[in-house]
This record gives sequence, C-alpha cells and structure tokens, in this order.
Amino acid sequence: MLKGSPGARSLDRDEALGPSRHTVVFLLVEGVSMMSLASGVEPLRSLNRLIGRDAWRWRLASLDGAPVEASNGIPLATVPVDEALAGADFLFVCGGLRIQSVDERRYLNVLRQAVRAKIAVGSLSTGTYLLARAGLLDGYRCTIHWENRPAFQEEFPELTCTDKLFEIDRDRLTCSGGVAAMDMMLHLIAERHGADLARRVANQFHHERIRDERDNQSGGRLERLANLPRPVRSAVHLMQGAIEDTLSIAAIAERVGMSPRQLERLFLRYLDVTPARYYLALRVDRARELLLYSDCPILEVAIATGFTSTSHFAYWFKRLHGVRPSGVRVRGGREDPARPTLEAGR
Repeated sequence: MLKGSPGARSLDRDEALGPSRHTVVFLLVEGVSMMSLASGVEPLRSLNRLIGRDAWRWRLASLDGAPVEASNGIPLATVPVDEALAGADFLFVCGGLRIQSVDERRYLNVLRQAVRAKIAVGSLSTGTYLLARAGLLDGYRCTIHWENRPAFQEEFPELTCTDKLFEIDRDRLTCSGGVAAMDMMLHLIAERHGADLARRVANQFHHERIRDERDNQSGGRLERLANLPRPVRSAVHLMQGAIEDTLSIAAIAERVGMSPRQLERLFLRYLDVTPARYYLALRVDRARELLLYSDCPILEVAIATGFTSTSHFAYWFKRLHGVRPSGVRVRGGREDPARPTLEAGR
C-alpha cells in the first residue's frame, strides 16, 4: 500500500504520535490562489504545534525554484520541484483562476514522475486540469471549483468530475479550492491522528464543522435556492441539467406539476424574475464560465449553451454582462462589471 496515500490503513494513536512523518509538496503555478494554499498549509502547521513535533512537513516548489507570484501579487519563495520531491508522500499542484499553457508539458512530466515514484498526487482548485491533462484521473473521481466545472467537463467529458468540496479516490486527491482545502487536510489529519485531534485543529481556525466528501459545493446560486419552494428548486435543477438542449417553460412546469402561469407567479414572487429570463441568465452565466476557463471558440460556446446563432448569443451576453463575449477573452477574463452575475466569482 502506498505510504502516505489516502488508501493506507489508519494509524493507531501510538503510531500517529510516534516517529512517523509525512511530507507534502505544493507545486505552485503562476497566479496560485493564496486562500487555497494557506488553507492547505495552515492545518498542518497547527497540528504540529498542538502535538509538539513536526509530524507533517511541507515544501513550496516551482519548476525551477524561482519565486511564484500569487493571484494577489505576493511573491512566494520556492525550491525546484525535483529537489522538493525527494522523500515526499504527497504532491499537490496548486492553480489559480486559470492554468496557462506556458510550461504545461513540464508540469505534466513532473506529475507523471511523482506517480512513478509512488507519491500520492492531488490538486487545489484549477490544478485538477493538469492532473487530467497528464492522464492521471482516468478511472478516478475528481472535483474542481464550481466556476470551472462546466469548462472542465466540456474538455474532459469522459472523466467523473463531481460537485463535491473534495474527492479522495485512492491516491488521487482533488479539491475545489478556497477553504475546502482545509477540510481535505483535516480529513487526512483525522485519518492519521484521530478525529479528536482534527477537531482541535479545526477549532484553532474557528472552523465549526469539518465537512467531508459528501458535502457539495454551494456555488452561490445553490445556497440561495435552498430555502425556496420545492417547485422552484425542481424547475431550476431541470434548467441546470438542460443548458445545451433547452426545455420549454411549459415542459418544465409540467414536470414539476404546475401550469406555466403558476410557475411564473412563484418565480416572480421568490426570485423577482420570470422562469424564461432566469433560464436565459443561467445559460449566459454558463457561457461566461466557458469563455473564461476554456479555449472553446465562441460559436461552440453559443451552441453549448443553447443559442442558435452567435448574434443572438452576443446580444444577450452583452445585455446581461455589459461586454461582448469576445471582450471577456480580450481582457483576460476581467470583464467590465457593469452588470451583476447570478453567481459571485472568486
């Protein structure tokens, strides 16, 4: 069994507090999310402090050992990844808003090298893209941040990408990013040092509940829908599942057991918008995610979100987002925030 892998047997308390030590390498990609990285490192630091020894070590690595600038502009010192991997148990590739193609082949080679060395590999946030492109997620469950998931599924339709906060499938560990990285690390701590110690670590960060692999990402919109009437929730779920091959509002109403007029009244009352306009905004939001996080041509994005022409798509995209679809990519994803979106980005 792979040493340090999630599939390894749980350690008893004497062994957990004994000489065993785990080494984690965080391979940083330019623009790495500081929140994801801190959420991955800090639980390990806190655990070491609580038990009075270095049960976990971590190394920040890059391809060549040069500093890596985080998405907030802070430079992070690193060591060369070849040096960092010596004696490592885990390798997490840490992405930011989007993985760029520069040096991608080198990252893929490093990940494959780690697997050959029997190191468990994983990702934080968009790092899942690199695992997939390296062919290391075939036959494994994985996850990625909800904002990236549509583009990821478009590029890798054969992979099982869930909407969970994190996925641990044998020696593959993927995380949706942000504070979900803390939940994943707390899971590893609980597995190796016991649930009580994991809760003590969580308490250090006022992390009230350690979420597990059964917890879904909320994705902003889903959180708001939680307290809405069942027919509205059911209608929205039907819309979310039929983005490319759209359903008529009459068909959606029939499936939730209502007339179109009754459904419209509920949407206006609880969401202040008609079902048709909500559905349209949902599709345009999905298109924005594909434009930001994939290289699909604009025509393919339009078709994938249920529009029959690029002109119709461009009209509604600008109407709802304040910029034409081509403008999103010209600005590198920094579109004019003239109009709010249905979901808050990172």
